[in-house]
Amino acid sequence: MIRYQLEASDVSTIRFGISPLSELGLGLRAFRAPDRYPLQRRWLDGIAAVRPLLDDEVLLGLVDERRWVADFVNPRPASPLTSFDDELVTLGRISRTRLHADLERVHGTVPAVFAGRHEAVVERLQRALATAWELCFAPSWLRMRAVMQSDITHRGRLAAHEGIGAVLRGLSDAVRFDGRHLDVRLSSPIARDRPVQGEGVTLVPSMFVVRASTPIDDDLPPTIMYPARGQGAMWSTTGHPDQGAVRDLLGGTRSALLHALGEPASSTDLAMRFGVSTSAVNQHLRVLERSALLNRTRYGRAVLYYRSDIGDALVRTG
Repeated sequence: MIRYQLEASDVSTIRFGISPLSELGLGLRAFRAPDRYPLQRRWLDGIAAVRPLLDDEVLLGLVDERRWVADFVNPRPASPLTSFDDELVTLGRISRTRLHADLERVHGTVPAVFAGRHEAVVERLQRALATAWELCFAPSWLRMRAVMQSDITHRGRLAAHEGIGAVLRGLSDAVRFDGRHLDVRLSSPIARDRPVQGEGVTLVPSMFVVRASTPIDDDLPPTIMYPARGQGAMWSTTGHPDQGAVRDLLGGTRSALLHALGEPASSTDLAMRFGVSTSAVNQHLRVLERSALLNRTRYGRAVLYYRSDIGDALVRTG
């Protein structure tokens, strides 16, 4: 367990972030132990054809049988709009000391694939990660990011109504918060105390965390990676069931959209789920919003829609 010790001023510095490189790093857990990630089985099946094109010697050298991942591929996101390319450039400046120290924390030693000339090792590492991103993650990134953004929006609304304590206690059953101590139960039996001391705590939703994860190195900035909400519906294709009175009132497409927006989603995500164009979805969303059945919020460059109280009541009635 790690205990983050927060002073009153530290609570106000808690923030959310999304890191594409960290999500790739955590995704390597599913490469190592696919049975532990049943919600991502469809994604794993979809990338099976390109797996032989990856540099598995490097990629699997970043994670061990416990599913611990080297800290340098789990960076604390600088902002909600962090890009994979920027993170990869930053990784290219890693020192030999940091590279070896992070790997030794995972494996107890430095795997042979990382033991050569440092510049060549880093170049191969960047190339392996870039290929994995391009072939395995980039095609699904809009959908993955939409799930994570929806999670952050939900927790932001929860913080506004019930306070940050409710957010922290709701991250995972492995996270506890008593007002000053933020405890994260980990697989490691070693208990550690980590004062935050003004560094802030960053909360990072992920598709590849079952309970909760933190950096292995306690000297790194406090970060908690937790399971994003709504993963179960990520790969599902929304149908158009008979929705009774709501369908009769709104028509099939708008009724289905209203039912789908119990959780925030972007028009792009909805278009993928419904198999229609984004412009068609936007037309329906504008009508539903003008009717006060939907709200919307901006998160970074994305606009997320979700049901209003009136929309919720109409769905319950239907």
